[in-house]
Amino acid sequence: MWLNIKLLCSILLKFSTFSYKKRYSMKIAYLVFIFSFLLTFQISNAQNKQTIDSLIKVYKELPDDTLKVGILGDLYYATKYIDVTLSKKYAFERLRLAQKINYKLGIAHGNYTMSNYYDNLDKGDSAKVYLNKALELYVNLGHKSGQFNTKHLLAVSAAREGKYDKAIKVYTECIENRKEVGDSMKLAGTYISRAKSYENKGNHQIAYSDIIEALKIYDKIDQPLWQADALYQLGVLEGIFKNYDKAIEHSIKAFNIYEQYNDKKFMGTSANGIGVYYMHLKDYENAKIFLKKSIKLCKEVQLRTFEGSAKKNLGLVYVKQKQYNLGIKYLQEALTIHREEQRELLLLETLVSLGYSHNEINKPLEALKYLNEADKLQKSKALSGNPAKIYEGKSKAFETLRNYKQSLEAYKLFKVRNDSVFNSEKSKQIEELKTIYETEKKEQQIVLQKNEIELLEQKGKISNLQKTLLGGGMLLSLGIVSFGFYGFKQKIKRNKLEKEKVDVELAFKKKELTTHALHLAKKNETLESLKQKAEELKSSDTIQNGYQQLISTINFDLQDDNNWENFSKYFQEVHKDFNSNVKQKFPEVTSNELRLMSLLKMNLSSKEIANILNISQEGIKKARYRLRKKLNITTEDSLQDLVLSL
Repeated sequence: MWLNIKLLCSILLKFSTFSYKKRYSMKIAYLVFIFSFLLTFQISNAQNKQTIDSLIKVYKELPDDTLKVGILGDLYYATKYIDVTLSKKYAFERLRLAQKINYKLGIAHGNYTMSNYYDNLDKGDSAKVYLNKALELYVNLGHKSGQFNTKHLLAVSAAREGKYDKAIKVYTECIENRKEVGDSMKLAGTYISRAKSYENKGNHQIAYSDIIEALKIYDKIDQPLWQADALYQLGVLEGIFKNYDKAIEHSIKAFNIYEQYNDKKFMGTSANGIGVYYMHLKDYENAKIFLKKSIKLCKEVQLRTFEGSAKKNLGLVYVKQKQYNLGIKYLQEALTIHREEQRELLLLETLVSLGYSHNEINKPLEALKYLNEADKLQKSKALSGNPAKIYEGKSKAFETLRNYKQSLEAYKLFKVRNDSVFNSEKSKQIEELKTIYETEKKEQQIVLQKNEIELLEQKGKISNLQKTLLGGGMLLSLGIVSFGFYGFKQKIKRNKLEKEKVDVELAFKKKELTTHALHLAKKNETLESLKQKAEELKSSDTIQNGYQQLISTINFDLQDDNNWENFSKYFQEVHKDFNSNVKQKFPEVTSNELRLMSLLKMNLSSKEIANILNISQEGIKKARYRLRKKLNITTEDSLQDLVLSL
């Protein structure tokens, strides 16, 4: 698989930026070597292993972060078709790590990877659970690309359930989205997926057209694996058209590309198809070679459904060669797999094949056992398999048993069902022609819209020319006023310089104010301490008068308003309109309360305010309480916020 180049670039950048940390001690030169190697190599079996090993080395050096989540994604996609057990480990670890570090986009990617893992195993129910989680996360995050990718897989799930119209509708929306964002590679992939749904609906010509569109895109971009998918699907359509030589040609090209990239899943599925085409050409030896390859490969990657399909086809080859024992053995093995996997359509086909095989060896009762089960399954599930073949086989079995009445009844049902199938095929062809007509009509409308847009653009160009000429005339006028504009610009520059000067002065005054306030607080704190010491020494009668004089002096200094006047002077210079705003809004505020509000405006602590005002911290609490009542502030509101807003 091709590596995510953008992710590798981010790895290199991450290590370069944080190389000074111990956990990023890997040498930058070594990383550059790995980066260059991963960017330029051509994938082969050995080189693909080197790629995985290199990613693992980088992964082990990374901490648990978003980048590591991305690396785990690349490791999953590099191993998904080679080693299912290993790819499962990386898929589960990616989601676990994203959840651990709460990386929301990574969690969405992790769920998408899990759905991709289960889809790869053909387990649609489990895939849908993770897909719906991923889609919800991508929608919440507004991640468009993730939404398109998830919807695409949901359409795949709908197609698997036989809801082809629903799938086609979603694929068509995705195609339009891919065109808008210019995502050529995924656009081609969506064409292929839609072709499969059209093919299953019986609209083979439209499917063929979609595959051709995909191949046109792949001719322009170097994406061999995706091109192989298109070639494989083209082979399927050629097989439906009974052009088996062409089908083999396209499918072998696809198989060779898958083999080059060691893509075992699609090697297995394409080998199965090639074996079937050879069987139709009655080249049974080549058919067996490819079908046995398919069985082996599907076992390796645990694709039980495809393994069962290949065993069914190999059984049919042996039956056609009249090697009935081997043929029935493989058919019964296929039957067991389809029962376990609950693949009802494949189960139906295998039951019918076993019925016909037992008819060939004159075991009509065994044939009826399988054919009756097929009849019951087809009716209960309303499967799209051909019921005519069931009644044809039953008619032959009853004839062998000489039960001619039931043989005739079964034959009549065969004719009715066969005519019904014929009419159904005709209806599909008519529906397909109608769809082609509507598609062509829509394309014609798009062409007309494009022509209208081009006409409007031409008118726009003419209008732009007129505007250009008008603009040329205006340039002369602009030249005249430009000198005036230059003078205006210089005036703005001078104003800016003056403002910067004022800002510097204001900052200096704020600093002076803060220094003075703190000095005032410290002075009062020191004086209060001296006063307390003097009180302690007061007990001595001989020096009582001297200490009393000292205490009186300190009291006078504590009550001196000069310090506060200096503080008030600085405060007014910094907060010019504060006092007037307070008096205007709250005229009942006293001078002491105004002092408290001024200190609150400076964001000082209660302890600092208590020292400046020479009262206890408990006194500050009471003063704040009385001030709140006077200002009518509720318990939910903040006194500090109100003062700061004034």
